[in-house]
Amino acid sequence: MEEEKKDATTSTNDEQAQETPTAKNVVSVEDAGPCKKKVVIEIPEETIKEAIDAQYTELGREAVLPGFRKGRAPRRLLEKRFGKETNEQIKLKLLAEASEAAIKDNELDILGDPDIDFEKVELPATGPLKFDFEAEVRPEFELPNLEGIPVNRPKLEVTDDQIDREVDQLRRWAGVWTPREDGAVEKDDQVLADVMLKPELTDEEKAQQAEEVEKAEKGEESEESKVIEAETKLDNTEIYVRPNGAVGAVPVEKLDELLEGAKVGEKKTTTVEVPKTYFQEDYRGRKVEVEIEIKDIKFLKPAELDDAFLQRYQVDSEDDLRDRVRDNLQEQFEGRIRNEMSDQIYKNLLDNTEFDLPLDIVARQAGTILQRQYINLLQRGLSRQQVEEQMEQLRAGSEEEANQQLKTFFIMDKVADKLEIEVTEEEINGHIAQLAVQRGQRPEKMKEQMERDGSLAQFRMDVRQNKCINQLLESADITETEPEKAEKKTKKKAKKATPKKVEDKAEEEDQ
Repeated sequence: MEEEKKDATTSTNDEQAQETPTAKNVVSVEDAGPCKKKVVIEIPEETIKEAIDAQYTELGREAVLPGFRKGRAPRRLLEKRFGKETNEQIKLKLLAEASEAAIKDNELDILGDPDIDFEKVELPATGPLKFDFEAEVRPEFELPNLEGIPVNRPKLEVTDDQIDREVDQLRRWAGVWTPREDGAVEKDDQVLADVMLKPELTDEEKAQQAEEVEKAEKGEESEESKVIEAETKLDNTEIYVRPNGAVGAVPVEKLDELLEGAKVGEKKTTTVEVPKTYFQEDYRGRKVEVEIEIKDIKFLKPAELDDAFLQRYQVDSEDDLRDRVRDNLQEQFEGRIRNEMSDQIYKNLLDNTEFDLPLDIVARQAGTILQRQYINLLQRGLSRQQVEEQMEQLRAGSEEEANQQLKTFFIMDKVADKLEIEVTEEEINGHIAQLAVQRGQRPEKMKEQMERDGSLAQFRMDVRQNKCINQLLESADITETEPEKAEKKTKKKAKKATPKKVEDKAEEEDQ
């Protein structure tokens, strides 16, 4: 009986010794750029040996080899039979545990998973295992004073000019693109054109292309050989003549100046430098020659204010339509006032908080924003033609918007922590119920859909952020302004690209 107790105690001690390495990893952390850390880890030889022994002990209990009973095969045969596979498992286990411990011990608040190239790391026969990885981390910064943020509260009133503009917009939405007979391109026209996009190749791509061409000429071309495509031809492409437009997937500044005055059959050429953070990787950071051959020109002809148009909005006269527009504008004003005040809070926080974001993070976010906005516009019932019109404007500002959205997200997340603001399940359900009523859906069905498509987590962050804004507005230094002053200040803010709410970091724009 005493011997059995000793054996059990010895076994327990052996397992504890295997679970707790006697040597510690050597870890160093250094900056690798904005929001990036480089982590270098050295796993001692002793820790590697303990992991190998533990793995083979476990394998020895389960492995069955010819000529040996289960659990009786000698280790040398196990190493011969399962060595390569077992070493790979040990390596992956050591790397995962070491990186996880390094992140935890050094309190690194990482975004996503660490970038470890497992294929390049080999388990050494002797000596320590050394590897490194880079991880994106949350930016480190200090928040400005959150009390008494200056905010202007505009006194907005519905005017006849505003009603006129709303009616004109309704007519435009119901308008028809009409051929511009025997005319030249004007601003805001739609042009149908054949397009050639010629991105400049990098030195590496030029060398690769030359090598592949040489192989082809010598008859050495293989299935893997591929000459890099330097041109993209797009037939019958719709182009909208605006200051910041797009030709295919390439953004073109002053597009209106390039095309205005051109006629059918003419060719226009320009060269653009695509930003390094552009969402389309094929053109990112390159010079692109853009050639446009005009095939057709159209202008938007607004709908007439006739009976058919009035029936569309279920009114009997133009006066009735204007009354309805007035009522709708009045209902929107309180929301607009609140949004303008919120924008001032966001802008104040952005202007008084300094930190940089890596270009690759911004580029990924810009692509995500555009994809969400495209889907959102389609879900709102817009035609594909109307969607493409708006997407051109969105593409032009996607880089700046992505940068501001990410910064705003990090700032507001830290504000929420500082103000100790949390969101209860009851609050989430209440907000979903309000949204469901607006969309004519059942709340439980909407919540199930949000859980399935992954938008519920972002919705929760949006609700938390709105609570932050409400609390900041309660302590803000608010000054009421007249409509004229409010309008001027709004225009000034627009020039400075006032940030929107981050209904986006991972993000539902239609909340």
